[in-house]
Amino acid sequence: MAQAAHNRATLNRRALITGRVLSADRIIAPPGAEIASILVQARPERLAELEAEITALPGCEIHGRDPRGKLVVVTEAPDAGSLGTLLNTIQSLPNVYSAALVFHAIETA
Repeated sequence: MAQAAHNRATLNRRALITGRVLSADRIIAPPGAEIASILVQARPERLAELEAEITALPGCEIHGRDPRGKLVVVTEAPDAGSLGTLLNTIQSLPNVYSAALVFHAIETA
């Protein structure tokens, strides 16, 4: 009886909106993955090194290369947070001028 009163006391609008009413065992991750293409602009003379660094990252493949310093990276990540982290990682690599997300899709299982 005391537990039921405690549950009602902690269930309020703010707790519901922020998700604090859910416990980790009740959250089910959706099947599938986040798929994205990232356009990377980099120093042309360091493109080969950068290509090796990017392909060493989990889920990354190079699908296009322009000798003037552009790479098209295709990647797959388990969720949007991981995809954002990967984009930031690529952006912070040495010799990268910019990394821009140019395509994003959610693939369902």
